[in-house]
Amino acid sequence: MLRCLIVDDSTRFLDAARAVLERDGIVVVGVASNGSEALGAAAELRPDVMLVDIDLGGESGLELTGRLARQSGGALQMILVSAHAGEDYADLVAASPAVGFLPKTSLSGRAIRELLDGVSELRGT
Repeated sequence: MLRCLIVDDSTRFLDAARAVLERDGIVVVGVASNGSEALGAAAELRPDVMLVDIDLGGESGLELTGRLARQSGGALQMILVSAHAGEDYADLVAASPAVGFLPKTSLSGRAIRELLDGVSELRGT
């Protein structure tokens, strides 16, 4: 069972994403609305994957992925999400420690699994 932590500053999105993912068989172990909550929750809950919004109100989700990667020693798989098109962030996502990007409109358990499976295949695991 895939365990997920969602980081987004929109309560509405957190509720909707939780409902979609849990319906698709992903266990949402927690949610966070800012960087400090995300760092604490990641350390405590040790999710398999984190969804991190690129724009967290006044904070950068891209910068947060770097902090999360350092905290986890690079062991945490993160997927960046946004309401904006992925092309807008392609270079930034590629330069981040995140394994990829999903538009919020395409979020599903299947999309997360396919992205993670693709990363595993690239790594040969």
